[in-house]
Amino acid sequence: MRLLISLVASILVCVSSPVSAQDHWAQYADARGTRVEYPVDLFSAREQAELGQAFLTRDHRARIHMYSMPNPKALAPREFMRTKFLAPRSMLTYDRVTRNFFAISTRTKGMIVYLRCNFSSSQNGSLHCVELRYPQDEKRAWDSVVTRISRSLRPLPASG
Repeated sequence: MRLLISLVASILVCVSSPVSAQDHWAQYADARGTRVEYPVDLFSAREQAELGQAFLTRDHRARIHMYSMPNPKALAPREFMRTKFLAPRSMLTYDRVTRNFFAISTRTKGMIVYLRCNFSSSQNGSLHCVELRYPQDEKRAWDSVVTRISRSLRPLPASG
C-alpha cells in the first residue's frame, strides 16, 4: 500500500510540475551584466517590457521578467528596501535582505509575486533583478523552478 501511495504521489508531482528535467534552460544576459537562467520551453511567449526582457507561459498563467537598472545612489539592499518599498513588510510572505541582495514574495489576486535583486559591487553599480508571477495554487510545483532561477541570478558582488 505504501508503495502505491508513493508511486501515485510521484506521478502527481511529475504531472503538476511546470518544468520537467528534459526542459531546455537558457541564459538571459544584458549590457549591465545581468545573467539569469530560465526555462525557455516553459516561458516561450515574449512579452513587451520597458526594461529587460519578459516572457509568459503559453497559457499566460505565469510570467518572468529579467532586467537591470541603475543604482545611482549606490544604495545597499537594506537601504533600498527602506526607501523604495513603501508597503508594510507584513504584506510579504517571504522577506530576505542581505548585504548583497534582497528577495521578497507576496500573494495577490491568486498569484505569487517573487522578486530578487542582486546589487553590483562596482561604484554606482546596477541592480540585477528577476521577477516571477505564477498561480498561488501551484506553489509547490513552482518551488524548484523559482529556486533555480533565483540562485542563477548574476552578478553577485565580489564580497558575496
